[in-house]
Amino acid sequence: MEGTLIEQAFTLMIVGMITVFAVLGLVIAMGNALIRFVNKYVPEEEAPAPKAAAAPASAAIAPDVKSAIELAVAKITSNKGRIEKIEKI
Repeated sequence: MEGTLIEQAFTLMIVGMITVFAVLGLVIAMGNALIRFVNKYVPEEEAPAPKAAAAPASAAIAPDVKSAIELAVAKITSNKGRIEKIEKI
């Protein structure tokens, strides 16, 4: 028998760790390559245009709620922030 069992165990552990490192590196490299390929060759889908007949989102929100949101944003941002659009989710 070459070496002791502890030497064989450490050798097996090192080989296993190197193998896992190599496989994970390969997974990361292939993932990055896929991301670059998709970003370069696959066009983005355009969002459909909103319907003209739909009411504005701010009209669906009560005026007192809108003013409360505006006051909260003004307080938190020290009057530096502004609200451009309010939408219900």
